[in-house]
Amino acid sequence: MSIRPVTDTRQAQPTLEGAGVHLHRAFGFDDPEAADPFLLFDDFRNDDPERFRRGFPWHPHRGIETITYVLSGSVAHGDSLGNSGTLGAGDVQWMTAGSGILHQEMPQGNTAGQMHGFQLWANLPSSLKMTAPRYQDVPATEIPVVIDDDGTAVRVITGSFWGRRGPVDGIAADPLYLDVSVPPGVHKRLPVDTRRRAFAYVFEGDGRFADAAAPSGVLLEKQVAGHEMHLRDLSGDRTLVRFGAGDEVTVRAGERGVRFLLVAGAPIREPVAWHGPIVMNTQEEIRQAMRDLNNGTFIRESG
Repeated sequence: MSIRPVTDTRQAQPTLEGAGVHLHRAFGFDDPEAADPFLLFDDFRNDDPERFRRGFPWHPHRGIETITYVLSGSVAHGDSLGNSGTLGAGDVQWMTAGSGILHQEMPQGNTAGQMHGFQLWANLPSSLKMTAPRYQDVPATEIPVVIDDDGTAVRVITGSFWGRRGPVDGIAADPLYLDVSVPPGVHKRLPVDTRRRAFAYVFEGDGRFADAAAPSGVLLEKQVAGHEMHLRDLSGDRTLVRFGAGDEVTVRAGERGVRFLLVAGAPIREPVAWHGPIVMNTQEEIRQAMRDLNNGTFIRESG
């Protein structure tokens, strides 16, 4: 078994999106090769409804899949195909935009006014860019939770893990998407297919992903791609951790424990042409998408 080295750690950055939603972006709108097959990851978390209530009004998507995972509050959604619904705490929506969809997402806080959720964008290969749009709305009750003897708990949203399979299926990137909670001081090794690129996003507590067996409170040196990198041992709230090749991710939880998303997917390795929520392979395809938006043919007939 080979432990995946940490190649990069970074803090998610404050960003405004939609009609004025304050969120933190871990990555997005930069080098698409760096996270292939994933394009963007946002953490929308706030205790002030004025900073998120205006939401994400009607906007288009084509050529990608969007994955929304709600922890607290709710997100009401509707689209140009007549679909509508509300995601509550613990629910997941996996939307395949495919050939094109217009939709809106309107967050609402819980009884205390709190809203917290994540959105991940996954690319589609050229063969599926113009596939028919599809929704998978998964309630929290359908997401399996696996609890190990040491108290580590894993919600399996997609992929197979510790003998359980997540309810979301048929996704182009064949991803693994886990919500992992590790108790204080516990050292955990988590298997990840060597063919997939992987990242973790810490959103509660802290933990050490770089050489997790080493003593805490030190500055570690890692050899990554032939270059010396200094990696601080603890990754805390709103930290993105990217991994190199290997078949295991290792973490030692800090004094408060650690909770993080662990996401992995098979790279597509195709050219990316990107214009906001529309991601194709060529600039001509982007221009065609804009023409479709302007002349009312963006939404294709199904079948």
